[in-house]
Amino acid sequence: QVQLVESGGELVQAGGSLALSCAASGLTFISYTMGWFRQAPGKEREFVATISRSGSSTYYADSAKGRFTISRDNAKNTAYLQMNSLKPEDTAVYFCAAGVSDSDLNYWGQGTQVTVSS
Repeated sequence: QVQLVESGGELVQAGGSLALSCAASGLTFISYTMGWFRQAPGKEREFVATISRSGSSTYYADSAKGRFTISRDNAKNTAYLQMNSLKPEDTAVYFCAAGVSDSDLNYWGQGTQVTVSS
């Protein structure tokens, strides 16, 4: 079955950087759009970024533009989210997702906790 496993979340100080990874299995990775979402305590899950199957197209939430970079390595079946200039408001559980399109991300990982201290 399809599995998405996120890693890389940890406690970091404001202004720091983190690199998240999402290892995929059970699917033909290159056939899927990949995305990152996050959910802060008491808030709804929100979109962070998506990347097309080839990696040639990316799309970011306004909160992520200029600070976060989504990428993928189709040879390793892995998607990444590089996060720089982290802020306390970036604290959340970060989830990766896979789907046939940006609007049809139907496979989800269990999430990785990112905590940014002020």
